[in-house]
Amino acid sequence: MEAKIYNMQGKEAGTLTVPEAVFGLPWNADLLHQVVTSMQSSARAGTAHTKDRGEVRGGGRKPWQQKGTGRARHGSIRSPIWKGGGVTHGPRSEKVYTRKVNRSMRHKALLVALSRKYKDGEITFVDSLEFAAPKAAQAKAVLEALKVPGKRNAALVVLSAKRPATQKSFSNFGNVGVEELRNLNPVSVMSTRRLIIEDPAAAIETLSKKS
Repeated sequence: MEAKIYNMQGKEAGTLTVPEAVFGLPWNADLLHQVVTSMQSSARAGTAHTKDRGEVRGGGRKPWQQKGTGRARHGSIRSPIWKGGGVTHGPRSEKVYTRKVNRSMRHKALLVALSRKYKDGEITFVDSLEFAAPKAAQAKAVLEALKVPGKRNAALVVLSAKRPATQKSFSNFGNVGVEELRNLNPVSVMSTRRLIIEDPAAAIETLSKKS
């Protein structure tokens, strides 16, 4: 499969043969769903915490005597049916949401997501995205040259290496994300409209042997 490579001015800078093992895999919705939902679950902080009746304040004595008042019997104001009482079946911070995903499954899901993006024409290969200094105006010019739409989650810029100046330049745009290739995952791929991959030859080499 042949793919076009563009420069930062949006002009063609050559072509590249992309392997089917990376960008030509068939769609596998079951695998991708399992991996994406597992990764999202593992990313949960689990900080939501409610107090049960043994943790809320008060309720040391019986509200009123058991019999003779005409009212229902109660033993503590910390009961869940009382206002200010404990919470029944609420979220607890000790609950673990982590779900294990094999490395081979995660890598296969990433390649399946990339293949779908490539098939839909949502991947753009750029020869280089190296800026001398952080410059939002230069980053905006690159996005306009590559015809990136100004929509929510418009694009994810994938860099072959850590480039602080480039990352800072694109970080000024709320609808554009920046990620190093080594950190690319199925969740980030599927949550963006367009992928802009820098240095595609090196990217393909890395993706082919990544496991």
